[in-house]
Amino acid sequence: MSEASPFDVEATRKDFPFLEREIRGQQVAFLDSAASSQKPRAVIDAVSEFYATSYANIHRGVYQLSAEATEKYEGARDQVQHFLHAEDRREIVFLRNATEAINLVARAWGDENLQPDDEILITALEHHANIVPWQMLSERRSCRLRVAPIDARGEIDLNAYESLLSERTKIVAITHVSNAIGTINPLPEMIAMAKARGITVLVDGAQAVPHMNVDVKSLGCDFYTFSGHKLFAPSGIGVLYGCHSMLESMPPFLGGGDMIETVTFEKSTYAKSPGKFEAGTPDIAGAIGLSAAIEYLKGFDQAQLERWETGLLTYAEKRLSELDGLRIIGNARNKAPVVSFVVDGVHPHDVGTALDQSGVSVRVGHHCAQPLMEIFEVPATVRASFSIFNTPSEIDRLTQALSETMEIFR
Repeated sequence: MSEASPFDVEATRKDFPFLEREIRGQQVAFLDSAASSQKPRAVIDAVSEFYATSYANIHRGVYQLSAEATEKYEGARDQVQHFLHAEDRREIVFLRNATEAINLVARAWGDENLQPDDEILITALEHHANIVPWQMLSERRSCRLRVAPIDARGEIDLNAYESLLSERTKIVAITHVSNAIGTINPLPEMIAMAKARGITVLVDGAQAVPHMNVDVKSLGCDFYTFSGHKLFAPSGIGVLYGCHSMLESMPPFLGGGDMIETVTFEKSTYAKSPGKFEAGTPDIAGAIGLSAAIEYLKGFDQAQLERWETGLLTYAEKRLSELDGLRIIGNARNKAPVVSFVVDGVHPHDVGTALDQSGVSVRVGHHCAQPLMEIFEVPATVRASFSIFNTPSEIDRLTQALSETMEIFR
C-alpha cells in the first residue's frame, strides 16, 4: 500500500485514546471495527460532559437542565437527518440499534400490511438481525420468506433477484454491506427494481454508514437502519429512517411514557412520529454521542477516508494471499474494508486466540451470518475489518502473526 496519501492517519490515531492500550506488552492492533468501533475522544468527551454538567430527562421538564438536554437530544436528530440526507427530521427515530429498528418495522409495518401467502424477499448475505425478524413475521402472518442467491464471489445474482420480485412480494429487506464478507450490494439497481413494482424496501445500513456517504432520498428506500456503536458512537443508540408518510401510518411498537398524547383507563391516543416510536426515557447520552461522532466525521474529507480504507483492504488482501494455506472468503468486486478468511487445518477460533497473543484483535465465528457460512461450506471464518485509524503496519503485524501461527500448526 502506498504511504503517499493526503489522509493523515497518524493525526487521526491521536484522536483515539484506546490506541494507548497495550495487549500483552504490545500496542493493540484493533482489526474488529465491523463488530463495534472504537470511540474518538470527541465522543467520549461529549458523553462525559453531558453526564457531568448537563444531565436531565428530556421533553417533560420545564427547568433549564431539562430544556438543555432536550435541545441536545433533538439536535442529534437534526444531525442524523442531515447525515442521511433525509427530507424531514420527523423521519428519524432513535432506538437501541439496527436490530430493534428492523424488528420495529417487521412488527409495526409488517403486521399491518402482510397477508397470508404474501412474500418477503431478503438475500443470502444477511445478518441474523435481517433474517430472524422476517422469519417471525412470516410465521405470524403465514407468509413466505424468499432468499435471493449469491454467486461464487459473494455478489448478488441480480437476474435471480429480479426474478423473485412478484406481485406477492410486499417487502424487500436487504443489507447495504455484508458484515461477514464485505460485499457492497448494488442498492440503486436493487431498490429501483423493487420500487418499479410498488414494493416496500428496507435497508440494513449498519456496515455502510461508517465507510460511505448514504443518501436515503437518492436511494429511494422506505426504511434505512443503522447502529451508532459501529459509527464511533456509544452502544445503545440506533437509528431508523422511515418515509414520514409510512411512519405516520404505522401503529406504535411499544407503549408507555412520552409516546402518547392522552391516556385514560378507557383509551389512549398516540403522539406523531417519531415520538410514538420512542417510548420511555431514551438513551439521551447515546444520542448526544452519536451527534458528536457524526460531527467528528464531518471534519474529514469523505473521499480521502474511502481511499484510505480501500487501500487498507487492497493491501490486506495482497498480503494475506501470499500465505500458503490461507483462503479468502468472498471476493466481491465492490467491497467495504472487511476481509474474511480460513486457514487450512486450523479452526478460526484457534487462529483468533493465537493472534491475540500478538496483540492483534480480530473477529472469529459465523459473524451472525450462519446461512452465508453454509453457502461457502465453512463453519466460521477469521475476519479482519479496518477503520480510519488502522495502518499498513498493523496489517503487516497481522500477516506476520498469521505466518507464525500457521507454522505452529503445521
